[in-house]
Amino acid sequence: MPECFVYVITNKNRSTLYIGVTNDLARRVWEHRNKAVPGFSADYSLAVLLYYEVLPDAPSAIAREKQLKGWRREKKVGLIERVNPRWRDLSVELEQAEIVRGPSTASPPPSPAGDSAQDDGDGPAARPEFL
Repeated sequence: MPECFVYVITNKNRSTLYIGVTNDLARRVWEHRNKAVPGFSADYSLAVLLYYEVLPDAPSAIAREKQLKGWRREKKVGLIERVNPRWRDLSVELEQAEIVRGPSTASPPPSPAGDSAQDDGDGPAARPEFL
């Protein structure tokens, strides 16, 4: 199965955190930036990539997403700051690596199931590959 990503984005003011899961981080960052998918992240202008993990498959990524969503904000901030203490926009580094791109067709591709960030809970954590 293809790898999946769990990621954390925020807004310019770094006041709101959004945790999501996707099988294509570059596409998903593009969608957030361009507000291509209506919803929470578009409403709150969330497009600054702070953190991501690479997981081996969708079930482990979804379990990790649920686990992170169950954490208090302070614990989420600690996770982000362990790998990104200055809260830099990691999508800039992805762009420099020519990873972030828009869709290859005129309309954005549909979001895969599991891109939702509204489901909370805790589940078993897979061993993620960090940045």
